[in-house]
Amino acid sequence: MFENILDYLRIALYALLILLCYLLFQAWDKDHPRLPAVGTPAAAVERSGSSYVPSAVNAGAEAAGAPIAQPGAPVVPAQEKGQIINVQTDVLNVSIDTRGGDIVRVSLPKYPESLGSRQPIMLLNDDPKTEYVAESGLLSKQGPDTSQAQALYKTAQTEYSLQPGQNELTVKLDWQDSNGLKVTKNFTFTRNSYEINVGYDINNQSSQPWEGSLYTQLLRTNNPPPNHGGFINLATYFGAAVSSPKAPFTKISFKDMEKTNLNQTVKDGWAAMIQHYFISSWIPAKTAVSNYYTRVTSNSLYTVGMIGEPLKAAPGASVTTGAKLYVGPAIADLLEKAAPSLKLTIDYGWFWFISGIIFWMMQKIYDVIGNWGWSIVLVTVIIKLLFYQLSAKSFRSMAAMKKLQPKIEMLKERYADDKQKMTQATLELYRQEKVNPMSGCLPILIQIPVFIALYWVLVESVQLRQAPFIFWIHDLSQQDPYYVLPLLMGVSMFIQQRLNPPPPDPLQAKIMMLMPVIFTVMFANFPAGLMLYWFVNNTLSFLQQWYVMRKLENEPNVKKK
Repeated sequence: MFENILDYLRIALYALLILLCYLLFQAWDKDHPRLPAVGTPAAAVERSGSSYVPSAVNAGAEAAGAPIAQPGAPVVPAQEKGQIINVQTDVLNVSIDTRGGDIVRVSLPKYPESLGSRQPIMLLNDDPKTEYVAESGLLSKQGPDTSQAQALYKTAQTEYSLQPGQNELTVKLDWQDSNGLKVTKNFTFTRNSYEINVGYDINNQSSQPWEGSLYTQLLRTNNPPPNHGGFINLATYFGAAVSSPKAPFTKISFKDMEKTNLNQTVKDGWAAMIQHYFISSWIPAKTAVSNYYTRVTSNSLYTVGMIGEPLKAAPGASVTTGAKLYVGPAIADLLEKAAPSLKLTIDYGWFWFISGIIFWMMQKIYDVIGNWGWSIVLVTVIIKLLFYQLSAKSFRSMAAMKKLQPKIEMLKERYADDKQKMTQATLELYRQEKVNPMSGCLPILIQIPVFIALYWVLVESVQLRQAPFIFWIHDLSQQDPYYVLPLLMGVSMFIQQRLNPPPPDPLQAKIMMLMPVIFTVMFANFPAGLMLYWFVNNTLSFLQQWYVMRKLENEPNVKKK
């Protein structure tokens, strides 16, 4: 019957919310298989520098028209190991291998590995099981990097540190051959910056012209970083991505790399590896034309990179080139500064436009009060104020329907044997009393996209990682360790339901009574920040609904609108 429509629709909306949460888990399960698609060899292997065969780079070079060694050239079975150079800035701890000048380890001092730990999170590393490195070089038949071996650079010292009052630090690596070709590889670090500028000075004092190409690439195993909390928090993208003016953000999963190799020539753009909260990205010079490529190497390293157009240096001439590496947290302002569209790697999901607005408001409030938990509370209050009139109209309709229950019961008795007349009489009653039964679903309908948008803000925003609130809530991005907030959310949901008109059907009534219990159990492991939002939202909705109903009770002779 028509009077049951509201209750059926309300149940359907709750079911939709449950389904959406299930889909979030499905997305996580798809992007994060329990076993890697391609396993890392059990035996430990040396980093690529020990038996260097840059097949991915050679393929990119061939596509870009850069010079490479002839096929069938013998591969050097082993190379002398390089030294490790350690560099410390205020935001980065970096290790550079003089073999190739590759960045093999990066940790972030401002981001502890876990809550309460003094150990900074390790983003890049050269452990064979979880290898994740940033390589760059000059590929040429004459060196410094050839299809057979990487250059072995020399350095004046192996320890560098950004001193107090020092805004910039440069680390220089030198290489030269017996013919007079000299190359200096410069790493420039800046205070409070996660950008590393990598530059090359090529000085050709030989009697032959030099020709080569700059390549930059990221390599890593298909092993997601250890989960920092509940399984739901890993419903984020883990893989590679590239950018071009025509397609600012294109994901390339590890499964995609196994199926086909990317081969695309792009002017401007970037290539990145993305994981939860953090990103690394090679960014070429503006207007540079590069060939973007992906490969899976024989030792199960997934590679995304680019190689530039050929560079030439006549005898006695010099040439410079370079690129920029961003390696750090996925913070929109920092990513936008590093490269246009790089902030698109922060994926706010289906309702990204709502997520962006919510985070902007939260950030502004946080800048004033310095607590992300109270920021969530105040944003919830603002959202409720924005929808106050719409919710009030809905609550007035629900209150009016509750007052109509005695009249509806009378109609049921009068037309017990004629459901068609019962429906017509009910519709006429709603028309006379100016009650819209459908409007009671608006609070639920509005809450769904805001709920999902805030979910992605909490999951994707590194600013909320390990962000405390009050008392026992030390990390808003994690579940409440004592399940207090989920229980409060369930209680607030139950109290709010008690204000609504009860469903006439006993089965519907039982289902609605179980909803708070179902939601409490389902969302017990969701981020504490999300439960905080829902509890505050339910409480404000309950107070507003109670106020509206109390006001209507004091106006018994006024017809409801």
